[in-house]
Amino acid sequence: MEGMSRLQILALLAIAAAPLAAPGAPAHHPPKAPKSLRLYVFDCGVLKPKDAAAFGFKPGEVPVLEMSVPCFLIAHPKGTLMWDVGTVPDSAFKPDGSPCNQGMISVDKPLKPQLEAIGYEPADITYIAFSHYHLDHTANANMFAGSTWLVEQVERDIMFSDKPAPVKVEKNYDALKNSKTKILPADSDYDVFGDGTVIIKPAPGHTPGHQVLFLKLRKTGPVLIAGDLYHYQLERTTGNTPNFEYNREESLASRAKIAKFLKESDAQLWIEHDYTANQKLKKSPAYYQ
Repeated sequence: MEGMSRLQILALLAIAAAPLAAPGAPAHHPPKAPKSLRLYVFDCGVLKPKDAAAFGFKPGEVPVLEMSVPCFLIAHPKGTLMWDVGTVPDSAFKPDGSPCNQGMISVDKPLKPQLEAIGYEPADITYIAFSHYHLDHTANANMFAGSTWLVEQVERDIMFSDKPAPVKVEKNYDALKNSKTKILPADSDYDVFGDGTVIIKPAPGHTPGHQVLFLKLRKTGPVLIAGDLYHYQLERTTGNTPNFEYNREESLASRAKIAKFLKESDAQLWIEHDYTANQKLKKSPAYYQ
C-alpha cells in the first residue's frame, strides 16, 4: 500500500470489510399468537382410486370416487398444532414446483410454501399429531421433527415395528423416532392446550391408535376432524368399512362413540377424504375462527 494516501487505504479497507458487515437475511419471526383459536386448511392433494371396492362398494354406488387430502394448522394463543401432513413429501416435487403425480396420487402444492405463505416455518410448530400413521397422512412428518409429537403408544409401536403393516412408509416419518414425544392415554381424551378448545379423542380401529380432533371455534362453532373414521359419507349409513382396517369391531365401536359425541356437542363432522365437502372449505390463507 506504499504510496497510497490514508483516505485511499481507508476506502479499500471499508470495501474489503463491507461483505462482513452487510446484513444477512432478515431473522424469521413467526406470526403473533392469535387472541382466539384459528384453523387453517391446506390443500395437500387428491387420491383418485379407480373404484371403491376396497370400501365394500359396488361400481356406481359412490357418486364421487376422488378423495381429498387436507392438512391442518391449528393456531392457539398458547402454541400451534399440525394435524395430518399430506400424502406426498415436499422432497418429491421438482424444483420448478410443478404438480406431483404418483399413480393414483395427485398433489398440486408442496406443504411448506403453504405454511410460509401465512408466516410459519416448520420450526414454529409446537405440536405434531396425526389421525393415524398411513402414508396419506404422514408424508411430511419429518419436516416437524423439532415439534413435540402427540401419539398413543400402540400407534408409535406399529409405526416402528419390523412387522409389515398396511399403507406404511416409515422413511417419511422416521425422524420422529428421536423427537420429543408425549404419549397420549388410549382410553381418554387429551386436552392439548388445557382450555377445552383443542382435544384429541381416541378412535381406534382403522389403526391401533387412530384418533380424531375436536375443535371449539369461537365463530364457526364446534368441529370434529375425523381422520379416517370414515372415508366416504356413504359409510355413515351403510356401515361399510375398508378391507384394510386394523380392527373392524373397534372401528364400528369408535364410530358409535363419536356419533354420540357429535349429538351431545352439536359439532360439525369433517370427513377428511370427503372430496365434495372439502371443496367447499375455505383454504389457507383464509381461516376458521
